[in-house]
Amino acid sequence: MNKFKRVLILSVIALMVLSTMSVFAGGDKEAAGGDKVKVVLYVNGTLGDKSFFDSAARGIDQAVKELGIVGKVVEGGYDPARWEPDILQLSEGDWDIVIAGTWQLQEYLEKIAPNHPEKKFFTYDTTVNYANGNLGNVYSILYSQNEASFLTGALAALITTSNLPQANSDKVIGFLGGMDIPVINDFKVGYEEGAAYIDPSVKVLVTYAGAFSDPAKGKELTLAMFDQGADISFNVAGETGLGGIDAAKEKGKYTLGVDSDQYLLFADTDAEKAANIVTSMMKNVDFSIFRAIKMHIAGTLKYGEAEILDIEKGGVGLADNANYQKVATAEMRAEIDEIAKKITSGEIKVGTAFGQ
Repeated sequence: MNKFKRVLILSVIALMVLSTMSVFAGGDKEAAGGDKVKVVLYVNGTLGDKSFFDSAARGIDQAVKELGIVGKVVEGGYDPARWEPDILQLSEGDWDIVIAGTWQLQEYLEKIAPNHPEKKFFTYDTTVNYANGNLGNVYSILYSQNEASFLTGALAALITTSNLPQANSDKVIGFLGGMDIPVINDFKVGYEEGAAYIDPSVKVLVTYAGAFSDPAKGKELTLAMFDQGADISFNVAGETGLGGIDAAKEKGKYTLGVDSDQYLLFADTDAEKAANIVTSMMKNVDFSIFRAIKMHIAGTLKYGEAEILDIEKGGVGLADNANYQKVATAEMRAEIDEIAKKITSGEIKVGTAFGQ
């Protein structure tokens, strides 16, 4: 064999080796990165509430951007007849994780999840009944909304007893609930206890709209509370609560948002409306969904059980935005911070509507 042939054969062998190494390197990379996790969020309502469902959708958006998942949000609307077939269809689709929250979807998950053991399910703001059956593929997220509502009630009491420009001489604050159900009443219990902690003589007006998608009703009910002497209201009513914010703008009263930082959501589009939103009680649904997806990818998420996210875990709190800094005095904010520490340490024990 001449020198030229030997060089040619060695070159071919070298190329084959490099090609083989390249194939294995590509395979290792694929194994390390894996296929993208596919996650679908089903909301039994519509986006645009600037509160609860919008917060959930932000969690998916964040996971798409930061974790590289394939994510989608499906709006189910407010017709309950659609919800079960919709979730069933998603469960049979090409999704690794199906997310469906609120108490209204609990029974559907309990029925559907056991029949799809190859899928993972998240629910939030409620929990499935794990004693009912094979629900080891379901992770439930609960929030200590009563803790953060205690802070909200304390702040409302500090404001109604203050000399702030939109506060009146009456010690009256308002609470607008979407529906008279345990999770909403958990907000109410904390709110009332927080107000009483500051001043037991503060009166809390409570009203329920009977719906989470009726801003006109929310405005009407909140205006009625303002007419009864309230100078600040807490809106725990989803899209209905947007009407409460409208009422605050119309009457020149203070209001407190919920779930999302509603001051920031209106700051650029309606500065006058935003100025009345002192702060918002944050139920950090976005954080909780992003956190759960991240833990799923890391293999550390515990399925088959519920987890409660409180102030300490970052599940709930108050929005510390520019308007909160502007409207609430430094003394008020310091007192709220101190109360939060006492709740976290267990010095203050907040009641709950669950189990009542």
